Amino acid sequence: MNLSSIISALDDFAWGPVMLVLLVGTGFYLSFRTGFLQFTHILYWLKNTAGKLLSKHEAGEGEVTPLQALTTALAATVGTGNIAGVTGAIFIGGPGAVFWMWVAALVGMVTKYSEVVLAVRYRERNDKGDWVGGPMYYIKNGMGQNWAWLGGVFCVLASLAAFGIGNATQVQSIADAVNNAIDSFDPSPASTFLFFGSDVRVSTFIVGVVVAVIVALVLFGGIKRIGQVTEKLVPFMAVLYIVAALFVILANVSQLGKVFAMIFKGAFNADAALGGAVGITVMTSMRKGVGRGCFSNEAGLGSAPIAHAATSETDPVRQGLYGIFEVFMDTIVICTLTSLTVLCAYAAGGINIPWGTGGNGSSVAAAMSTVFGSRLSAIVIAISLSLFALSTILSWSLYGTRCCEYLFGVKATRIYQGLFIVFVIIGATMSLADAWNLADALNGFMAFPNLIALLALSGVVARLTREHLAANCKKK
Repeated sequence: MNLSSIISALDDFAWGPVMLVLLVGTGFYLSFRTGFLQFTHILYWLKNTAGKLLSKHEAGEGEVTPLQALTTALAATVGTGNIAGVTGAIFIGGPGAVFWMWVAALVGMVTKYSEVVLAVRYRERNDKGDWVGGPMYYIKNGMGQNWAWLGGVFCVLASLAAFGIGNATQVQSIADAVNNAIDSFDPSPASTFLFFGSDVRVSTFIVGVVVAVIVALVLFGGIKRIGQVTEKLVPFMAVLYIVAALFVILANVSQLGKVFAMIFKGAFNADAALGGAVGITVMTSMRKGVGRGCFSNEAGLGSAPIAHAATSETDPVRQGLYGIFEVFMDTIVICTLTSLTVLCAYAAGGINIPWGTGGNGSSVAAAMSTVFGSRLSAIVIAISLSLFALSTILSWSLYGTRCCEYLFGVKATRIYQGLFIVFVIIGATMSLADAWNLADALNGFMAFPNLIALLALSGVVARLTREHLAANCKKK
């Protein structure tokens, strides 16, 4: 077995049935321990999250507002996977993959909630006065010093994964999106644009340099600057994409009944959903849907609580409610809109889907082109993918920095940040599939130490939840 096969096997295991069962099982267990908070108190968490998005908050030194903590976490969660990853799951797993994606999100809401609650409960002030927290801290401070090594394992995996999942692959996504938009204007180019290649191309090197400069300006400003940038970037990119997707769905509103029938039938029988033998099994549909849902919203991976730990909010449960909203926004809203956009266009006969094969961002662009035309749709996707990818890079730079700090101290973070910025340029020009598969595997393996901590500290989450609800919710 060669190195590529070993890495591929690691990736398959990291996001295979064992991991997916653990993620969904943990989410269900935590939901049970908290009285299925995501359903029984839906109006309460909506009021205290979506209902407060426009409220003004103040944050002191070394902390960010609750909204900025949310948008920083959302910046990493809402990424290119919400476009390319979702269509890939549908193409391979059929329409039923959307149903299983919803299932993963519904239980994942409380997984993310629990992570955030523990992150705020067990956070610390570092030498610079910043709030720091996340799985490594609730493992050390919640489970005890004898388990600090497990937090170290998480940090090693996360700090390395940041260079791939949160860096190089995102820069390449930006370059591909920009070049696809250029191709829509001149599909048979013969001149050179920005220096490289025989076609009209934006060099990935140039993209890498531009993105590296942006990341440096934001990252060296610390957690407060990251929060200030994501607070403005995330709402803009989300609204742009949501509005564009809604236009396509409304243009094909007559197909919605058929599409939802395909989704629910396909969850249990892909052949019945598509009216013929396509060779997609229920297990494939379930695995792709659950896998995409867990990978997209990152519930259980342990990354988002690192951002939430910097909040100025002192009540762990109140900040934890943003974790529920985060999964709702990422998967139930944005991933669902991507799915409906593609499936509505397919049902209307506007695009063809070669079932059983992979999909990418161009599939969404093709669906949008049925309403906006090829050029405008390519521009919308290019802007959306670029903003999604850039925001992911900014958040993962924070995650990697915090993990490096836990391992080596505050002084080592500047070295890590410098390497991260340089790798933005290097990664933009690389074409190493094995490196990305390895980073993907590391991203998945991060979940193991985090899930152990979530299960071990589930009693703390349950107790804090009961106390908060008893004090803040009126008895019916």
